[in-house]
Amino acid sequence: MDQPGQLSDVRNVVLIVMDTARENASQQLDCILEDATRFNRAFSASPWTLPSHASIFTGLYPSKHGAHADHKQLEPDVSVLAEVFRDAGYETVAVSNNTWISEEFGFNQCFETFYKTWQYVQSDTDLGRIARQEEGLDKITRAAKALFEGNPVSNLANAIYGQFFRKTDDDGAARTNEWINDWLDTRDDSRPFFLFVNYLEPHLEYRPSKEHAIDHLPGGVTYEEAMEVSQDAWEYIAGTNEMADEDFEILRALYRAEISYLSERIQEVVAILKAAGEWEETLFVVTSDHGENIGEHGLMDHQYALYDTLLHVPLFVHGGPFEDKSVDDLVQLIDLPPTILDVLDIDAPAAREQFQGISFHPDAPETREYAIAEYLAPQPSMDALKKRVGELPDSVRQYDRSLRAIRTAKYKYIRGSDGSRELYDIRNDPGETQDIADTHGDVGDELDAQLDEWLDSFEHADYSDDVSMDEQTKARLEDLGYLQ
Repeated sequence: MDQPGQLSDVRNVVLIVMDTARENASQQLDCILEDATRFNRAFSASPWTLPSHASIFTGLYPSKHGAHADHKQLEPDVSVLAEVFRDAGYETVAVSNNTWISEEFGFNQCFETFYKTWQYVQSDTDLGRIARQEEGLDKITRAAKALFEGNPVSNLANAIYGQFFRKTDDDGAARTNEWINDWLDTRDDSRPFFLFVNYLEPHLEYRPSKEHAIDHLPGGVTYEEAMEVSQDAWEYIAGTNEMADEDFEILRALYRAEISYLSERIQEVVAILKAAGEWEETLFVVTSDHGENIGEHGLMDHQYALYDTLLHVPLFVHGGPFEDKSVDDLVQLIDLPPTILDVLDIDAPAAREQFQGISFHPDAPETREYAIAEYLAPQPSMDALKKRVGELPDSVRQYDRSLRAIRTAKYKYIRGSDGSRELYDIRNDPGETQDIADTHGDVGDELDAQLDEWLDSFEHADYSDDVSMDEQTKARLEDLGYLQ
């Protein structure tokens, strides 16, 4: 690829992922990133955390990097962005608030520092959810056994922190910013840095403070009433928990309140970078790994579908050649690695050869014709869902499939492994409410062939074995709503 000739004063990179923030969060970010470039058509490569983050880190689609529901691991045989920065002499630092983004699933590769906010003392043994998962004697027995794995003092501190303190204010954003501030104060500033941050807000459950919620709740609804609305996505999907339109209106308000709070925390990071004298030399990227269904398409959470509610995400880039403007070009999150390397003028030929993403640097010669998304296996599986909610109706069994989608500026085509086909005129029907596959068969056939051509253009990862995880990790993931 011919690299852009523009050089800038940027030497650092901050990449922030707002976990589960769908595109309309951009409205609340505009005021704090007013000098940034806003990308209005940015799309994730997958609708949930693990494969989407793997795509951000590698510049690859899930079929290529191989991390998805049937293989929950980012393997070390692909280059990651942190590796490029490490080899270029950067300090590489990650702060994670989501258990999926941890060393257990391969996301610590090439980070010098990997900080997990759900632990008070950084440890390989995670006790933060034991007390919540078990009752009575089982709780005591399991906690006692795990306490003496590794460092008992650290484990005890983490158990107490996870049970009593961590979620008193937020899902880790405040502690994340305190850590970033301390790190910037003490780091060796002779080296440039790459800082990755995953904030967990606004992931289910939506539990904003009363202060933030009251500005968003519908008239006549109290904070206490809002917090009583069911947020059990799996019971809703299975049809065992009925939700009214008013319930979803309240949940969307709570969701917006979470975004509002997180926007303030991101604004705080900008202030921290300015106080440290690093802002003007930093490429600052804010995006999301995926969106959320809050009643749309008969779904909650972010599984079982490839609609734009899950794929259309906010993307703001500040620094270097990115200035105050709005861009309507199609871009994908897998385009971030080549774009960032172009801004910093880092060669990295091996990594660039791997990338499936297309640089959206203002001087880049290419633009994207279409966006691709993949959902290679249901998460949770039908068996896991059945264990949680009981016998599943046929309407839920339809989700036991893989999905791929191709999206142009006008149409969105979704194909399932069960033979299903959906087609939407997203220019006139952005909510994807009217399936026109039956009436526009020629368009569907053309996009179907284009999807096949894309699939045939590269070698797919082949990891047939599922990845085991320890019980503490399972407990934390289930606490976040991920059934295993």
